[in-house]
Amino acid sequence: MTVDAIFEATLQVLLAEGMRHLTTTRVAERAGVSVGTMYQYFPNKQALVYALNERSLETLADRIEATCRACHAAPVNRMVEALIETYWRAKTERPEVTRALYRSVAEMDNTALIESFAQRVDAATTEMLASATDATFTDLHIVNLTLVTVIFGTVRNAFERGVSDAVSHALKQQLLEMCLAYMQAAMA
Repeated sequence: MTVDAIFEATLQVLLAEGMRHLTTTRVAERAGVSVGTMYQYFPNKQALVYALNERSLETLADRIEATCRACHAAPVNRMVEALIETYWRAKTERPEVTRALYRSVAEMDNTALIESFAQRVDAATTEMLASATDATFTDLHIVNLTLVTVIFGTVRNAFERGVSDAVSHALKQQLLEMCLAYMQAAMA
C-alpha cells in the first residue's frame, strides 16, 4: 500500500537524516512514489509527521486495548505486569523508531493525538482494573491515571536517556515492583 511505503520511507529518512532534513521530496524518492502522489496523501511535511505519529499511537492503543481485554477479570498484579510488558515491548521493538518519533513531535502541536490516545488507553485500563478479581479502588480514575502516567513516563525517560539494555531490563523490573507496591497501597 502506498501510505505504508510512505510511512516507512519517512521513518527511514528520520533515522538517517533527522527531522531537520526530512522533506516530502526525500520521502517520495525513498518510497518510490512521485511527489504528486505524496501530496495526494500529505500536503506538507508537518501533516506527514503528524499522520505518522497518529498511526503509531493508534497501533500502541490497539495493543494496550488487546492486553486489557486479555487481562479482564484477572488479578491486579497480572494486569499491571501485562500492561508494563505490552508498553515496554511496543516501545523497544524498534527503539530507534521510538526515539525518532519522540523527537519528531518536539515542535509540533500534538495535543489532539495525545488526547485521543489517552482517552482510549484510559477507557481500556480503567475497565480492566475495575474487573480485577482481587482488588477494588476507592478512586479508580486517579489510581489508573497514576499507574499509566508512571509507566509511560518511565519508558519515555529511559528512551530519552538512551539507557543500555542491561539498565533498561533493571529499570523495567524496578518499575514493575514500584507499580505493584502502589497498587497494593491504593486498594480500598
